[in-house]
Amino acid sequence: MIEAHATARYVRTSAQKAGLVLDLIRGKDVNRALATLKFTKKSVAEDIAKVLRSAIANAQNKDGFSGDVDRLFVSACYANQGPSQKRVRPAPMGRAFRVLKRTAHLTVRVSERPEKVVAIAADTGAAPKRARTPVAKRPAKKAKE
Repeated sequence: MIEAHATARYVRTSAQKAGLVLDLIRGKDVNRALATLKFTKKSVAEDIAKVLRSAIANAQNKDGFSGDVDRLFVSACYANQGPSQKRVRPAPMGRAFRVLKRTAHLTVRVSERPEKVVAIAADTGAAPKRARTPVAKRPAKKAKE
């Protein structure tokens, strides 16, 4: 099973805002995740889509990749907090307020879904057993006296 990841560092957004969008694509297959990011109205969705495409390309370049991109899915994605830039904003009466311009490190990990192995049953010559269908029993109605 192939697993690849990609990381974008120092993206100019907070990790909390990026985490909201990453929650939308976690566990989805890569084509559905890219479609979800395309129609998401958050600006960080473009950066996440770029990282996801990079992770797909990294998986394709690994040895042992089957060549089928449709079998890839987003196995993990998270946003870690990066360094914050400290800035000063003028405030009334000669004071100054501190402004934190936050950054985030975005990581997307993709994995290949295992192929479904179908067991072939040996033919024993006997007819297959039929499954019993459960019958719902209703409580008996009591007669009024």
